[in-house]
Amino acid sequence: MAAQRWLLDGRVQGVGFRPFVHRLATGVGVSGTVRNLGSKVEIIVRGEPAQLALLQDNILHHAPPLARPHWLSCEDWPHHIDAGFAILASAPDSEIAAGVPPDCFTCPDCLAELADERNRRYRYPFINCTQCGPRYTIIRGLPYDRSATTMASFALCPRCLTEYLDPADRRFHAEPLACPDCGPQLSWRAADDSRSPRESAQGEAALASAVAAIRDGRIIAVKGVGGYHLMCDALQPETLRRLRQRKQRQHKPFALMCPWQGADGLDGVRKLAELTDVEAGWLTDPVRPLLWLNRRPDSGLPDELAPGLASVGVMLPYSPLHQLLLQACDRPLVATSANRSGEPVVFDNADAEQRLTDIADGWLHHDRIILRPAEDSVWRRAGQHAMIIRAGRGMAPLEFRLPFRLSAPLLALGGQLKVTVALGFDDRLVVSPHLGDMDSPPALDLLTDTVVSLQQLYAVRASLLVSDAHPDYATSRWAAGSGLPVVRIWHHHAHASALALEHPDVRQWLTFVWDGSGLGNDGSLWGGESLLGRPGNWQRIASVRPFCLPGGERAAREPWRCAAALHWQAGLHWPDVGDDGALLHDIWQRRINSPASSSVGRLFDAAAVMLGGMRKTTFEGQAALWLEQQAMEGGQVTELPWLRGESGIKALDWAPLLGMLADASRPVAERAAGFHASLVDAVLRQAEAQCRQHAGLVVGLAGGVFQNRWLVEGIVAGLQAKGIPFRLAGRLPVNDGGLAAGQIVEAGSLEHG
Repeated sequence: MAAQRWLLDGRVQGVGFRPFVHRLATGVGVSGTVRNLGSKVEIIVRGEPAQLALLQDNILHHAPPLARPHWLSCEDWPHHIDAGFAILASAPDSEIAAGVPPDCFTCPDCLAELADERNRRYRYPFINCTQCGPRYTIIRGLPYDRSATTMASFALCPRCLTEYLDPADRRFHAEPLACPDCGPQLSWRAADDSRSPRESAQGEAALASAVAAIRDGRIIAVKGVGGYHLMCDALQPETLRRLRQRKQRQHKPFALMCPWQGADGLDGVRKLAELTDVEAGWLTDPVRPLLWLNRRPDSGLPDELAPGLASVGVMLPYSPLHQLLLQACDRPLVATSANRSGEPVVFDNADAEQRLTDIADGWLHHDRIILRPAEDSVWRRAGQHAMIIRAGRGMAPLEFRLPFRLSAPLLALGGQLKVTVALGFDDRLVVSPHLGDMDSPPALDLLTDTVVSLQQLYAVRASLLVSDAHPDYATSRWAAGSGLPVVRIWHHHAHASALALEHPDVRQWLTFVWDGSGLGNDGSLWGGESLLGRPGNWQRIASVRPFCLPGGERAAREPWRCAAALHWQAGLHWPDVGDDGALLHDIWQRRINSPASSSVGRLFDAAAVMLGGMRKTTFEGQAALWLEQQAMEGGQVTELPWLRGESGIKALDWAPLLGMLADASRPVAERAAGFHASLVDAVLRQAEAQCRQHAGLVVGLAGGVFQNRWLVEGIVAGLQAKGIPFRLAGRLPVNDGGLAAGQIVEAGSLEHG
C-alpha cells in the first residue's frame, strides 16, 4: 500500500471538483480525503500503486467539463489515513482565495433530465447541478455557500436537501439547487396595447404565452442568467424593423440564438452560417459564447438582422429556460441585450418593465434575483485563434496571477468604452465582466455598484484607484471624485501591459498598439503605436504619421471627416467633403478643434469612406467592419515608408495609400485587400528590423484595430514564415475591455521598478 499527498490548482473550485474526486476514489477503492486548500485542492490517498495511478489518470483526463486541473505536486504521506474516502471542510478562507466562479451553461446530464418525462425536473427552467447554473450573478459574498446567494430565499425541499447533502450525488453542494417544488418560477406579463390586453401567467403557462407572443411577431423581454434579452422571431423582417425603431438602433447587428438541432447541436447553425470545425468547437465550448460567423448566402436571414454586413453573431441556448424557449419556437430568435441604446443591460424585474415599457410587448420574468449583470461573451475567429471581443457570462470574472506582489490593493476603472473593472491585491488580479460604455447615468451607476460589489466579494478594500490618463473620460472623472488617491496610466501602455499579463514568460516585447484613440504622453491622440520593452518600461519607437481631425471626436461618428483630413494633410483636394468644405478646411487649417492623431482606427474609417462606405456611422467600428467585409483574399501591397518623425521616432506614412484607394479602375474588393495587405507589410518589416537589433524580442498585437481578422491572419502568417516569435491575447479582450487589467499590471510594475 502507498500513501500520498497530491496538490492541484487551476480551475478546481466551484465546479464540483471535490465530489468528482470523491466518486472516482470510491469507485477505484482507495481511502483518503479531499478538501479545498487556499486556491488549490488537496487530495490525500492510500491504496495499491496501481489504484493510485488509475485515480491520477482519471482525475486529469476525465475531469468535469468546467474544471481545468493542473498538477502541482505529489509526495509521500507518512501519517495515518482512515478507511473510506471523505470530503473535508475547506481550510479557512479557501473560498475567498479560490475566487468567484463564472456562470455555467446547462450540462448534458441536466439537459437529459429536462427532456425526461419521468424525471421530477422535467421541463423545469431552473434545473442545475454542480456542473452548471448561475454563479457570479447570484453570489452575495464568499465563501460560496447557498446562504450567501440569492437562492437562500428558496428553502430546499426534502428531496433536494437529500441530494445536496449526499457526497455521492452530482448535486452535492450545488448551491443554486432547485426543483419545481422549492425553486424559482416563471411569470409572464403582457404589455398594455390594443392587440394584447394586460395579462399574466405562471409556470408552464408563462412559457406558453411567451412562445405565442414570439410566433405572433411580438418582441419580448426574457430574463436569463445575467440579465434580460430582447427576443423575437429572427425570420420576420417587419418585427426586426420594429425592434430597430423602438430600440433606436439603426444598423448595429442583432445577435441570434439558434435551437439545439442534430447530433452535435449545430445543424440549425449550419443552415444560417459557414461553420469551420474550429468554430463548431467554440460554439459548444463551456463558455457558450456569441460567435461571429460568415452568413450563408442562402440562409434566408432578413437584411434587417445585420444591415450591410455579411457576418452574423450566433450562440446556442445556454440556460434551461433558453433551451425550452428555442425548442418550442423551433427557429432562430434574435437575442439582443435588453437595454436602451447606450445604456447597460437590464437585470431587475421592476426595472425591466419600467425601462423597456415602449420596447417590449411582454416580459418573461422569473423570481431568482440577479445581483449583478453578466452579458454574453463574444468571440471571433482569426485563423485558428479565438479573439475575445467581450468577456462576460461564462468567462468572467477573470482571474490572473500577477508577476509581483502588490503592497496595497488597487482598483482600476478602464477607459470610456467597453469598460471593465479590475481589482488587484496581493499577487492576484480579478477582472469584472463587460460593463459597457460610460456614456449614460445608468452606466455610471453600474460602474459604482461593480466597484463596491467586487471589493465586497473578495473582502478587499482598495486604497488606490487606477484610471486612464485622459482627464475627460467618465471613469477618470469618477476616480477624481472618489476621494481616494489616483494613479493615471497612459492608454496604450495599459493595452500593451494587458497582453503581457497573459504571457509572463516574455521578457522583451515589441507590441503594436493600434486602436481608435487614446491620450499619449506628448498630449496628442495616439492610435498607431509601436512600443518596445515590458510593463513599467515601455518605449515608443514608432507611430503613424499624424493627421489633424476636423471636429475632434465627431470624426469617429462622421468618417468622411477622416478622409478629408488625410487629403488635406497630404496637400491634396478631396471633392467629397460637402457644401461646407471650404469653411471646414479653413477651421482645420487654423487647428480649431482639430487635434492631431496617429490613429489607425481613423485610417480604416477614411479608407471605408473612399471606397464607397458610409459617411456617417451609428455604432463604433461600423466603417472598419464594412471595409474588412469588402476585402478579398490576398491584396497587392503598397509599400508605406517609415519616415523620421518630428519627435525623432519613426512614423508610418499612409500617404501612398490615397492614390491606390482613389483608383476607381480597380474593384473595391481589390483596393480593400490592398489596404489591409499594406498595413500587414508595414508591421512585418518593422518587426523584422527590430528583431535583428534586439535578441529575444517577441511581437505582440494589442488594441481594438486587431479585432480585424485580415490584419491578424496576415501578420501571424508573415511572422510564422519569418520565424519571428509572437503572442496574441487569449483571455482578455484585445480592445478596451482589457484596459483595466493592463492598468493594474502597469501600475504594479511601476511600483516594483
